[in-house]
Amino acid sequence: MTGAIAKPILVTGAAGFIGSRFVESCNKKGIAVISVDKPEFFESRKEMKSVDFGEVVAIDGLSHWLKERTESLTNAPISAVIHMGACSDTTEMNVEFLTKNNVEFSQMLWRYCAELKIPFVYASSAATYGEGELGYEDDEALLSKLHPLNPYGESKKTFDEWVIQEEKNGKAPPVWSGFKFFNVYGFGEGHKGKMASVVWHAFQQIKDKGIVKLFESHKDGIADGEQKRDFVYVGDVVSVLHFALNQPLVRGIYNLGTGKARSFLDLARSAFKAMATEDLIEFIPTPLELRERYQYFTQAEMQKLRQAGYTAPFTELEAGVKEYIERLNRRS
Repeated sequence: MTGAIAKPILVTGAAGFIGSRFVESCNKKGIAVISVDKPEFFESRKEMKSVDFGEVVAIDGLSHWLKERTESLTNAPISAVIHMGACSDTTEMNVEFLTKNNVEFSQMLWRYCAELKIPFVYASSAATYGEGELGYEDDEALLSKLHPLNPYGESKKTFDEWVIQEEKNGKAPPVWSGFKFFNVYGFGEGHKGKMASVVWHAFQQIKDKGIVKLFESHKDGIADGEQKRDFVYVGDVVSVLHFALNQPLVRGIYNLGTGKARSFLDLARSAFKAMATEDLIEFIPTPLELRERYQYFTQAEMQKLRQAGYTAPFTELEAGVKEYIERLNRRS
């Protein structure tokens, strides 16, 4: 799906972090889009100002829009769906809200794509892995055995399992893939506030007070700041989403990280270096309400995506942080 395709790609969560960067990449590739989100987000989020979102559809009215637009044509009005729209707040405890936004809305889109034979690509999450007691292998046979640490992770797991069952029942789109995003960082996440990456928070803290605050370790054998995550640059995530459509990835749920865990100390030092500032790090207690749900290590197993043909290298943490902070500085 490159260049001048006849029909646009529908992108949900288009005014969100990953969705907006995907739309921005489509602008550069000359790919038309239909952008779905809350209309006010397109106006209020300054990081979206340079993006051409094409036709904008209110997320609350998407089901009606799809029905109306499809009935007025002889076939589907879109070429594919990139479904990034969801509640991504890992501290959200309202299960009913998460079920509506992360499960039922996704099911509606899946059914639409299955019925009209449209490719469907969606966001799952590494939060489905919980503490990682079973490792971080994207083996679909392990889905039912995973134990997420929060309702957000449960909502993503629920949809993953439902998708596999729908496929077994012969009710799947012709091409589909889901991606378990690990810790994505990059330009366009400022609106997420507390849920923005540690890179974004480090930039703000260094700019304001010259210091970065990191959580203390509350686990024996792990030093303060040595908690590790698989940090993946948003530019790499966007590249994989295009690969999923262009290859295409016929089916499956895949990890999307770098395959290389790095510490929060590494991240903070990368931010200081990118801002040409001396390291100054303060360790603070992890809030009590987060401690039982806090992951100390995540690292994506990436063989499955590699075996599917994705060969591009992933951006090293230092390079990604440098590029991100340079763009933040240009917009500050």
